[in-house]
Amino acid sequence: MARKTFHLNAFLMGVGHHEAAWRHPRTDEQRVLDVRHFQELARIAERGKLDSVFFADNLAVGPRIERNTLTVFEPITLLSAIAAVTERIGLIATASTSYNEPFNLARKFASLDHISAGRAGWNIVTSGNVDEAYNFGLDAIPEHARRYERAEEFVEVALALWDSWEAEAIVLDTETGVFADPTRVHTLDYAGERFRVRGPLNSPRGPQGRPLLVQAGSSESGKEFAAHRAEAVFTAQRTLDEGVRFYRDLKSRLAKYGRAQDDLKVLPGLVPFIADTVEEARALEQEFTDLISPDYALRQLSSMLGVDLTAHALDAPLPPLPAESEIEGGKSRFTLVKELAENEDLTVRQLIGKLGGGRGHRTFAGTPEQVADELQSWFEAGAADGFNIMAPYLPGGLADFVDRVVPILQERGLFRTDYESTTLRGHYGLDPVESQFAEQDSRVSA
Repeated sequence: MARKTFHLNAFLMGVGHHEAAWRHPRTDEQRVLDVRHFQELARIAERGKLDSVFFADNLAVGPRIERNTLTVFEPITLLSAIAAVTERIGLIATASTSYNEPFNLARKFASLDHISAGRAGWNIVTSGNVDEAYNFGLDAIPEHARRYERAEEFVEVALALWDSWEAEAIVLDTETGVFADPTRVHTLDYAGERFRVRGPLNSPRGPQGRPLLVQAGSSESGKEFAAHRAEAVFTAQRTLDEGVRFYRDLKSRLAKYGRAQDDLKVLPGLVPFIADTVEEARALEQEFTDLISPDYALRQLSSMLGVDLTAHALDAPLPPLPAESEIEGGKSRFTLVKELAENEDLTVRQLIGKLGGGRGHRTFAGTPEQVADELQSWFEAGAADGFNIMAPYLPGGLADFVDRVVPILQERGLFRTDYESTTLRGHYGLDPVESQFAEQDSRVSA
């Protein structure tokens, strides 16, 4: 029996995930606005046979623009440019269910799936940033539970829109003049609590049937949503025990939705600092930590915790924090940061240093072999089906992982040596999805 292998996604952000990456001499800060930079990153990931690349998104500049911004390009647009220079790597874009409409978003992802020949994925987020709410005519973040209720209905409509064209709908018969078979293109006449959509989608069914569905929230609502809808989950756990608990909890929720364990892949994030020796790797990490701008980090931490820390003493512990039930933004990230500070008895300065690499994701400094060991231990302990690699600086950090860590994983039989599929769903071991209307048609004909 062949050894079970895991999945690897490259989470790409600017010139690196570390908040001070743009200031470090290993990066070229000018490339943050250069589409060729991101195309190069995707080609590096494809060289390593990674499953996918992924872009987060934020719909506001926020209060931190003097020091940094997390996103520059709209990700679906950017991934369309990347699709043109790659062949196999999956392309996952973040898009919010709070500040989009199902029809427009379903059309964009269907277009990306066609442009990329079946490599599109959607990271479904509900948006918990008040600055985003301000940009869409709201005075506050919508209530956490209501955001997930909207997300459920939003995804239901999007799935129906992708299904509105059956795979055989396009005919293109030049002799008879038939472009499409109208019996295989379906209206929805959907009328729900939040959306009314007639349909059909004005983009034919994509090569995958629908994009890979990804989710990144770890709150109770987020985990339940993921168990129902997601096919991959990007998550943040800092210890192996936390990873195992999250993995078991999430997988235990699948049965109630009629899903098997392998229907959902769990991919914790890792920020790897890689060097020839562990001492060199730790020294490299410290170089980035030393470049953190405290005022920027404090504003970012304030956003995570829902408390204004901009005037708080750096060498003091955190002030009293609100209960999780009072947080309407990112509940899972709030809990992660709060527990990190409390469990390790950190000052604010120490906390922002630990968060600088990946905003709460696990950071690891070591040799290529030690990084490979760390991934293998999490995988074999039942804490992960794969990993979301968040290079602290780009392109060098990603190239080091691809050229120095991936070959070790391949030698150990833990990762593919070549692509076996042309689609993103195929990379994750999933089949193309057939239209729900095709199933109805088959029942009628029978």
